[in-house]
Amino acid sequence: MIRIADIKIGITRAADLDVEISALRYSILSRLRIDEPELIDFKIFKKSIDARKKEEITYVYTVDVEVRNESRVQGRYRGRGITPAPDLAYQCATLGNERLDQRPVVIGMGPAGLFAGLLLAKNGYQPILLERGEDVETRTAKINRFWNSGQLDTESNVQFGEGGAGTFSDGKLTTLINDRRCRMVLEEFIAAGAPPEILYKSKPHVGTDRLKSTVKNIRQEIIASGGEVRFKAKVTDFIIKDGKTAGLVINESERLDCSVVCLAIGHSARDTFEALHHRGIAMSQKPFSIGVRIEHPQDFIDQAQYGAAAGYPGLGAADYKLAYHAKGGRSAYTFCMCPGGYVVAAASEEHCLVTNGMSEYKRDGQNANSALLVGVTPADFPSQHPLAGIEFQRRWEQLAYQLGGGNYRAPAQLLVDFLADQPSSGWGGVKPTYKPGVAFAQLKNCLPAYVTATLKEAIVNFDTRIKGFAMPDSILTGVETRSSSPVRINRDQDYLSNIQGLYPVGEGAGYAGGIMSSAVDGVKTAEKIIARYAPLKKP
Repeated sequence: MIRIADIKIGITRAADLDVEISALRYSILSRLRIDEPELIDFKIFKKSIDARKKEEITYVYTVDVEVRNESRVQGRYRGRGITPAPDLAYQCATLGNERLDQRPVVIGMGPAGLFAGLLLAKNGYQPILLERGEDVETRTAKINRFWNSGQLDTESNVQFGEGGAGTFSDGKLTTLINDRRCRMVLEEFIAAGAPPEILYKSKPHVGTDRLKSTVKNIRQEIIASGGEVRFKAKVTDFIIKDGKTAGLVINESERLDCSVVCLAIGHSARDTFEALHHRGIAMSQKPFSIGVRIEHPQDFIDQAQYGAAAGYPGLGAADYKLAYHAKGGRSAYTFCMCPGGYVVAAASEEHCLVTNGMSEYKRDGQNANSALLVGVTPADFPSQHPLAGIEFQRRWEQLAYQLGGGNYRAPAQLLVDFLADQPSSGWGGVKPTYKPGVAFAQLKNCLPAYVTATLKEAIVNFDTRIKGFAMPDSILTGVETRSSSPVRINRDQDYLSNIQGLYPVGEGAGYAGGIMSSAVDGVKTAEKIIARYAPLKKP
């Protein structure tokens, strides 16, 4: 295969699939200077939008092409954005030979746990997956009840349950890591029902509505490959003998003997962190970020990013990504931007208020929302205890709960009033999407003063880069505290903690951020186990 980069096609020609394919074919023939019979086939490897010139928005493609007499074409045109296409086929680790006396256990069924379990199952290790929450259908019903009535289930919610926290987000599959395992993860998502274009779009997303069925299908694949899945199976203690993993206690009563455990607990399993610390598992404090959610009309964001082309078929809802380094030394940035989405209640503890963002596949909601976050470091935490970051989070979540008046109503404020340090009294053109509802409040009362000051400075800067970002009636809703884990569970080069057989993995352990990087970390951790141990049955 030959790879051709930087093929540009105007949005009017790419709106129709047949016209798009025809335009790509013409560009390939022109770039390679070959005739139609010499072109066997081609596939889109990457597709992105170039909107730097709003009067001339284009799609930019990288394509992999199969031609006759490939060596002649490569020899003539290398250096003009034409190179041999790399082999992207996934190669798993060579199977180890150390004996496993019990089935390996995966704790948690977020992206890290699901993909660790999937790889282990497919290679004959018959893993047992334990999830404290419920299957995605039951979980969805519990979450909808919470959003509509404020009735929180602390074990089955936006944070806990099949698919993890990412299931109730935008299903973003973008990542900053450069790892060939990313393609394998995308291919598995597609095999489980995710839209095929995630394999080549520069900003792929699945959407909460489609992600639910996707994670269910991955679970069924794990079971079909020899794995076992247990819901409502909360690990409440760890049995350790002579520095080695010996077993787990489930729901405070059942003992499960095991010597290999993937610890994919997610960033909100605070009680599990406490149990780990009690048993001497080495952990350290970790920086993270806190802030608020901001909502704008989606059509305003579309106009700001695409100009007159806003709303054109194929472009979809526009997004943005902004960052600012404040005068005081802290950084503020937008995070988990959800085009056409909703601000959602994401609490997992009683009397703690947590927000997040969510979009469905079509991203056709009236508002755009994004987290506006400010970085915090261990120096901001109340002590040097490894879990002090959790107490830091909890403090602001409890204040936000109180400020909203209880029943998980969120404190909210018009942006103009936030900047002017005054209370709001009524909504403008933007209506809040958060359920169970919002209450007018001054957000400075549930944020550290340095976070409030940094956000104000950043908003003014962002308004110079997206004109109207600081529109007076845009809405701020607080608080967002679960941007990443405040804890890192220490591990060595073999991905083992200080306890033999215990493998910290994913975002909760402090080694990933988002669906893709968490899934890849799950794959890499499973590879470590596969390379050491022999499978329990022939894969």
